[in-house]
Amino acid sequence: MSTIVVVGSGIAGLTAALHADAGGSTVAIVTKSELAEANTRYAQGGIAGALSPDDRTADHAHDTLVAGAGLADPAAVEVLVTEGPDRIRDLIAAGVRFDRDTDGTLRAGLEGAHSFPRILHAGGDATGAEIERALVEQIRRSGIRVLEHSFATDLVLRSGRVVGVELLGGERVEADAVILATGGAGRLFAHSTNPAVATGDGIALAARAGADVRDLEFVQFHPTVLATGDAFLVSEAVRGEGAVLRDESGRRFTLDVHPDGELAPRDVVARAITAAMARQGGRPVLLDATAVHSADPDERSRFLAARFPTIDAAVRSRGLDWARELIPVTPAAHYLMGGVVTDLDGRTDVPGLYAVGEVARTGVHGANRLASNSLLEGAVFGARAGDAAATDDPGWPVPAGGGTPVQAATDGIPHPHFGRRALQDLMWADAGVTRDGEGLRRAARVLAGWRASSIPPVTLAEHEDANLLLVAELMVAAALARTGSVGSHLRTDDPAAALIHPDLEGAA
Repeated sequence: MSTIVVVGSGIAGLTAALHADAGGSTVAIVTKSELAEANTRYAQGGIAGALSPDDRTADHAHDTLVAGAGLADPAAVEVLVTEGPDRIRDLIAAGVRFDRDTDGTLRAGLEGAHSFPRILHAGGDATGAEIERALVEQIRRSGIRVLEHSFATDLVLRSGRVVGVELLGGERVEADAVILATGGAGRLFAHSTNPAVATGDGIALAARAGADVRDLEFVQFHPTVLATGDAFLVSEAVRGEGAVLRDESGRRFTLDVHPDGELAPRDVVARAITAAMARQGGRPVLLDATAVHSADPDERSRFLAARFPTIDAAVRSRGLDWARELIPVTPAAHYLMGGVVTDLDGRTDVPGLYAVGEVARTGVHGANRLASNSLLEGAVFGARAGDAAATDDPGWPVPAGGGTPVQAATDGIPHPHFGRRALQDLMWADAGVTRDGEGLRRAARVLAGWRASSIPPVTLAEHEDANLLLVAELMVAAALARTGSVGSHLRTDDPAAALIHPDLEGAA
């Protein structure tokens, strides 16, 4: 019987843990906050799947490959779309209450770059929270050991193989395999939809252990985040219902850059907003939902509150009535397509180490993630990794002894001129929605200077800062190396950039 440690507790980690447990393994989940605190909990847009008899997995695959700008792995995409419907059915069996029509049929919506309405939601715009609730309840019933408020500072390696994790405070949890499911690194940027826990921990752990990390230059910026109060994502599903984007003059500008307008791929919409904001002095653009559903503002207000209850509450808490007025929005870092390289079962190139969800680079997303494919990826590849970790041969014999945590020679927190906000502002300015060589080289110099003055981390926040700095260096290096523009990565110093996005004036 193998022992498996899962680090992280979103849809990918919880699914992996449940599958490994069902496979007969002894499983422990390590999570640095509460079990339910993960990116999954904040996912509004839904989960995509070709469940309708009128839809085809081939069409879902085609949409995914197109959104990925030619860089998605067709084999990984095939796994995603063919196994996705069964994983969604598993979620339903686990108690996830997806929205249904009055006749009990699953209600499916349309989102950007999808050719068919295949997006399932729960609670209107609380899909992630509902999925997380159901999976957490399953975990609690399963008897799987859960270590909450436990931070993994390092992977433990013995003879080149991962054999456990070291926790803050010195506790070590040994295992035959470790599955990283820590999410992305949205907290690298000044504007982000991600919760506070998204500090790139899993990518940093894997990189320090020598795992292959790729495609970090591909960061998806969600186009529409409330620009007043704390960052709050306004789901793409709102635009799917007919809301449009306007500049300060009231002009609908997205049609200038793509025939699908507001429902173009997210990178296109985010760059269109960035360019429009630059033309108006950096001020936010406006999301107009005043024509959604009904010409009667009272009826429209009731519809928005019922269809998007979480967003409606957030908008109204800021004193805005989006049924009657336009609301200010801005892009924000949302999803990382790159990460720790894995095969189709979550295995990395370090024996005993697996990665799933946003921390992983499965090849599904290529240069740009298709809307609502992230929850699906977590469910599909979380299941595959849990099954694989429970059945894989542990590998070569491991010598007796405790093993040692991996420590990178450059590991540490910067001192004395470093601050997380300074890092976030640097990354937003020089490695954000648009980049160029000059800005990226400037960022690399600053990051190297901070690294040179680093000291060993002690507190949880210091470990997070060290992880963020390492991932920032890897991301900037990747963005510098890719001199061309593709998908979510746009270099304004690339002569061909205007072919990807014709509205670049002032956007750099």
